[in-house]
Amino acid sequence: MVRAVALLVGLLAAVPAIAGEMSADEARRFVIGKMFSYTCFEGTRGQGRIHPDGSVVGSIQFQGQGPMRYAALPAGTLQVKGESVCASLRGLPIEPCFNLVRTDSNSFRGSVSGLGFAYCEFTRNQGRAHVVRNAHSEHPLGLRPSLSANNN
Repeated sequence: MVRAVALLVGLLAAVPAIAGEMSADEARRFVIGKMFSYTCFEGTRGQGRIHPDGSVVGSIQFQGQGPMRYAALPAGTLQVKGESVCASLRGLPIEPCFNLVRTDSNSFRGSVSGLGFAYCEFTRNQGRAHVVRNAHSEHPLGLRPSLSANNN
């Protein structure tokens, strides 16, 4: 479950231009279509891009160990609900929402609402970034409860 949350926090959200909490609409404008690198509280890191349909594509290295893996989350994974950005994944017993706080014009912090310790720092990449695909797998890493439970 912790890895599932880390992946969602890590691949999702968007943010900043000026320091401070961002509304869902501000986050959407700041993030959609842009590549962000991220580092999370427990060492997970990678980079990702959020598409207008709420899908996410990127790379992830869990807890800063092992191979960098390609990851893709389907359309509708990230959704704006009121003033919140939330994640919806089949099989996940909760629908986590995120607090997004910009730290400067290219960076923000995303944390799971109610769990301030579960956060990732995001930095917008300048120029082109490369998404790493796992050479040993034809299919992207998908977020499934069974996968996150097995990787703990």
